[in-house]
Amino acid sequence: MNILILGSGGREHAFAWKLSQSNKLSKLYIAPGNAGTSELGENIPIGVNDFDNIKKVVLEKNIEMVIVGPEDPLVNGVHDFFLNDSDLKEIPVIGPQKEAATLEGSKEFAKEFMIRHNIPTAKYQSFTADTLNAGYEFLDSLEPPYVLKADGLAAGKGVVILKDLNEAKSELKSMLVDEKFGNASTTVVIEEFLDGIELSVFVLTDGTNFKVLPTAKDYKRIGEADTGLNTGGMGAISPVPFADKVFMDKIHDQIVKPTVEGLKKDDLPYKGFIFIGLIKVGDEPKVIEYNVRMGDPETEVVLPRVQNDFVELMNAVASGRLNEVELKIDDRSATTVMTVSGGYPGAYEKGKEISGIGDIGDSIVFHAGTTLKDNKVVTNGGRVMAITSYGENFKDALKTSYKSIEKLKFEGMNYRKDIGFDL
Repeated sequence: MNILILGSGGREHAFAWKLSQSNKLSKLYIAPGNAGTSELGENIPIGVNDFDNIKKVVLEKNIEMVIVGPEDPLVNGVHDFFLNDSDLKEIPVIGPQKEAATLEGSKEFAKEFMIRHNIPTAKYQSFTADTLNAGYEFLDSLEPPYVLKADGLAAGKGVVILKDLNEAKSELKSMLVDEKFGNASTTVVIEEFLDGIELSVFVLTDGTNFKVLPTAKDYKRIGEADTGLNTGGMGAISPVPFADKVFMDKIHDQIVKPTVEGLKKDDLPYKGFIFIGLIKVGDEPKVIEYNVRMGDPETEVVLPRVQNDFVELMNAVASGRLNEVELKIDDRSATTVMTVSGGYPGAYEKGKEISGIGDIGDSIVFHAGTTLKDNKVVTNGGRVMAITSYGENFKDALKTSYKSIEKLKFEGMNYRKDIGFDL
């Protein structure tokens, strides 16, 4: 079967790596892809939101399935684009339809969904520029720290947590009146702060049936001990040691099941991955947010632990037969450490030559921000490569990842040396 992956990051390289292990795969295409995906299939230089050119490629290359990596094309309705086109409507798309993708596209929509289906989450209210004073009053009613979230997609930068009430009020004005995040912050959700430890749970659903994939925990901040600016993710581990059976049963019964059933009740067609960002408060799980795709860099630790044929698994999602599949999970831990460009998440330079990739034998190298220039692999983004390893536990796996990173070199290379520090 010919498959097209949309996206260019570490998540998409992990998808390509997993799909290419299946003897049911005929030809793999990645749009636009990166230097790593070019070794597993054919990269096609078109953007993930260029639906017209995606259609051309799908028809030219006889694509039989499309797997959507990032959230943007889903929120923009790529699945609906296929369903509404007579030439494309029979081709399965792995990823929710536009209205269901609003779970990630709008924080307010997600919160209303959770409240409607009794899914545990932080109390909240949402505000616009017209209700700024009411926003100030709501902040007055909360204990610090204060959590402000831009309602729309803000490239992972739309959440602000502040300890000072006056700073929080000033930030609210900046987001709503001064349009700090553009259209993303025309509505701002203010939440109570939840104190606990975070984890991610990934669910694969065909719209009726679902499978819970391995848990993961990622590390968002640039600095050791979770300090400094937020990034797209500096590393991840799977499974999460504190997510024991009792806790996972609570997640299954109180969150996963009501989420999938809620999508059905609300008539939000969903075939694909649901990323549930959770926090453990005491012994109870609460939902922080939904994403409508796999996370990055969590995909780089979750997929290596899934032992099923990935083409078969995606076919089961597309045809509504996920209940017939037994999910097989590797008992070993997996960890990934992200190497990033100097200066990231601030300004950074691209085009730095990367050496030592071929010397890494004990880990899997997933390319995130790379490209080919004069047949050499060079940096092409802030997050450059994820180095994933297996181990009997996450500490053993991390040792291997760090050992492998020592063989990798590019100018300005930076990475966190304390992934898993809080476990």
